[in-house]
Amino acid sequence: MLRISVLFLCFLNFQLFMHTGVSLTSDGLSLLSLKSAMDDGGGTVFSDWNENDDTPCRWTGISCANISGSSEPRVVGITVSGKNLRGYLPSELGTLVYLRRLNLHGNNIYGSIPDPLFNATSLHSIFLYDNNISGQLPPSICNLPRLQNLDLSNNSLSGTFSKYLRNCRQLQRLILARNKFSGEIPVGVFPELANLEQIDLSSNSFNGSIPEDIGELKSLSGTLNLSFNHFSGRIPKSIGDLPLTVNFDLRNNNLSGEIPQTGSFANQGPTAFLNNPMLCGFPLQKSCKNSSNNSSEVQGSSSNEGTNSPKGLKPGFIILICLADAFGVAFIGLVIIYLYWKKKDSGGCSCTGKGKFGGNEKRMFCDFPCISGFPNNESEVESEKGGGGGASGGVSGGEGDLVAIDKGFNFELDELLRASAYVLGKSGLGIVYKVVLGNGIPVAVRRLGEGGEQRYKEFVAEIQAIGRVKHPNVVKLRAYYWAPDEKLLISDFISNGSLTSALHGRNGQPSPSLTWSTRLKIVKGIARGLAYLHECSPRKFVHGDIKPSNILLDNELQPFVSDFGLNRLINITGNNPSSSGGFMGGALPYLKPAQPDRPNNYRAPEARIPGNRPTQKWDVYSFGVVLLELLTGKSPDLSIPTTSTSTEAPDLVRWVRKGFEEQNPLSDMVEPMLLQEIHAKKEVLAVFHVALACTEADPDIRPRMKTVSENIEKIGA
Repeated sequence: MLRISVLFLCFLNFQLFMHTGVSLTSDGLSLLSLKSAMDDGGGTVFSDWNENDDTPCRWTGISCANISGSSEPRVVGITVSGKNLRGYLPSELGTLVYLRRLNLHGNNIYGSIPDPLFNATSLHSIFLYDNNISGQLPPSICNLPRLQNLDLSNNSLSGTFSKYLRNCRQLQRLILARNKFSGEIPVGVFPELANLEQIDLSSNSFNGSIPEDIGELKSLSGTLNLSFNHFSGRIPKSIGDLPLTVNFDLRNNNLSGEIPQTGSFANQGPTAFLNNPMLCGFPLQKSCKNSSNNSSEVQGSSSNEGTNSPKGLKPGFIILICLADAFGVAFIGLVIIYLYWKKKDSGGCSCTGKGKFGGNEKRMFCDFPCISGFPNNESEVESEKGGGGGASGGVSGGEGDLVAIDKGFNFELDELLRASAYVLGKSGLGIVYKVVLGNGIPVAVRRLGEGGEQRYKEFVAEIQAIGRVKHPNVVKLRAYYWAPDEKLLISDFISNGSLTSALHGRNGQPSPSLTWSTRLKIVKGIARGLAYLHECSPRKFVHGDIKPSNILLDNELQPFVSDFGLNRLINITGNNPSSSGGFMGGALPYLKPAQPDRPNNYRAPEARIPGNRPTQKWDVYSFGVVLLELLTGKSPDLSIPTTSTSTEAPDLVRWVRKGFEEQNPLSDMVEPMLLQEIHAKKEVLAVFHVALACTEADPDIRPRMKTVSENIEKIGA
């Protein structure tokens, strides 16, 4: 009987071989279980997953590699994401012993995670986020010796944060956000996760206190996200021991007490602690109550002393004291006035970058833009009579006023009219010219629209606010011209073009001088300038249009942020100067209207929604995109290479995030020439982390520009 059964099985195998012509590999058979687990077989998604093939390596979403000891390529990656597949996870995937990456995010997979899946011991990355997976996280998940990336966010998983997670010692990214996990986080897990770089437990139902040992995550970068839970009690001071580059997000919990002020806490903004009603202390606008009654005790003792005094002072002595006080106050006032004018006229560094116009002297830099205080609020506007315009700043007849904002900047209006002018370009912020004055000094002249005749005072107020901005990494406004039909802004001419030209040039290749150390210097300068505009400038400006074409470079490749504060002026004057109108119409060449601007891919997601008011977090996002362009050499305005079968290439931010998610080699994302310098790889990786924090989709999670600048200053220091 046994002999008959064996013969029968042999016959079936022969029939199967004759039917298929060639047998599918064992990996292919395991993959077909995934196709069968999907409703309707996955529709067209798996249309080329054919059981008659000899290998699955040509199937959509499948990656293979040659493995030593194996006669055929083996499956190492499954990437079938964002296809709206509905089905469950088959346990047969656990038989793919060489599988390294499982990426099924963005579908509608339901049911629990099968325990046998973790028999695929080569797995190092599991991306199952944005599905409908339920049940608990199997303890056997930490049987995977190489597991580095686990993203199960936006599912329906439940249960507790179990102690067995301490066994996932190679874990680098743990993302469990937007699930139904609950309970307390036990002590003793985080000290074992020495390699953990990213953790996101937000939008769950965790409760109890935040464990003290969370501060032992020394490899953490990006954001520690514990928001939208039910954590209670005081914030552990040990969190301040986390690396200074880490941002906190502890919003919407039940935390109480005073916010610690040690270590990394000093870099956090108020948004990190919002909606914790019982929290107090800096950076919140809620001070902690002081129970001491020292002030009342002092007042009481003072009154007692007054009562016990046997005699008052004699009238003559009182008059003498008053005269001495008056003299002292007057003397102090004179000293203050003297110091003020001395500081105003000095060329020293107070983070203003003041110096002789057109000079090549070395500029002094400050580690943080506000370290020496804010610029003074007095206007330094001096009026130069131009044509029939009066020195009062009013407008008369057809001519107007040329007004110098800088005391060291002096030239006559007719000198500007006689100067040679060259068109540099046109944008939505007017036409820009290079004008060489009679003394050989070049200036940049921006020609605005012709409107705003009735809004002169508003125009001057905006100009004065811009003129008070003085920083070594911000283009300086030197003068302006106002007439009913002509408005000009005169600023420093930065000689070496824009960062766009340096990065991409005429042939699309970067300048050979843009080494990694040079790019890092440029990045630090841009960050300092932006942080100054956000934190120290008179209006705490929002630039609103940070991109490489608005970053200018001098001959020493020092960066200058340009075109800030102009949007308000454009609202006043318009942005379409005519070809012949205006007092300067014949002096400056006319440029044909530019083609409509292309979509600005440096803008934050919320900035692309009409009607949204600009915020400083827009600039943070745009700065992050500029960082990614400096690192990758790829412009967000161009298509990014992708191995996806989708016809729509992802933008630069998504491409980089996907590269980190799939643990692609750094050399696949970075411009090759950058990794040739010693220690460059570590510094490049650090800047990548800063860029990814800046380009978070949620503006509340993005760090302030001050924090970004401080973190970048530490790189390579």
